Amino acid sequence: MSPRILMITSRYYERIALELEAGAHEVLDAAGATTTVKLVPGAFEIPAAVAMAADSDLYDGYVTLGCVVRGETTHYDYVCGESARGLMDLSVGRRLAIGYGILTVENQDQAWVRADRKQKNKGADAANAMLSMIAFRKDLLRG
Repeated sequence: MSPRILMITSRYYERIALELEAGAHEVLDAAGATTTVKLVPGAFEIPAAVAMAADSDLYDGYVTLGCVVRGETTHYDYVCGESARGLMDLSVGRRLAIGYGILTVENQDQAWVRADRKQKNKGADAANAMLSMIAFRKDLLRG
C-alpha cells in the first residue's frame, strides 16, 4: 500500500517553498506516495497543522517545509526554536514520521542553495527522512 503523506508548507518565501516542494514531490512520486499539500501562513504554524492533521488518522507521515530568514530582531530565534521544538515534541510524543524541511538561514541566498534541487535539495532530504521513519515504524510492527 502506498504511503499517504501530508506536505505542510509555509510559502512565506514562495520561490524557496515551491523549490522545496518540488524536491519533496520528486522523492514522494518515486516512492509511489499519495501526497496532499496544505498551506499555512508561516513556519510557526506548521506544528499546529501537523497536530490537527494527526488527529484525523488519514496520513502515514508528514513533510514540513518552509523558510525562516534572520531579521533585525529576536523573532527569528523564537520562530526557529519553537517550530523545531513543536515538531520534535509531536514526533516523539505521538510517534509521528515527520520530515523536517524548514530552512533556518541568514539570508535568501543561503536559502536558495539549500532549496535548489541542483544544489542541496533539502525538500528531497525531508521527504527521504520521513519515508525512512515510516519504514522504521513498519519494521518494528512486523518484528
